[in-house]
Amino acid sequence: MEITGSLSAIGYGLASIGGGIGVGLIFAAYMTSVARQPESQRTLQPMLFMGFAVVEALAILGLVLAFIV
Repeated sequence: MEITGSLSAIGYGLASIGGGIGVGLIFAAYMTSVARQPESQRTLQPMLFMGFAVVEALAILGLVLAFIV
């Protein structure tokens, strides 16, 4: 039996799942903290978007590496 194909598709699939879980955890933590202390929203919102950008950058990096390999 011969198996043909590319493992890069599997690698990108795993990278996108990780990115989705990361974004979900970031927004869940933000909503929980703002629900407990609404006055901290202005302090936490920049950190929310910074964490979101980092997680999405890692997912895009996984896509680029999947195309390279």
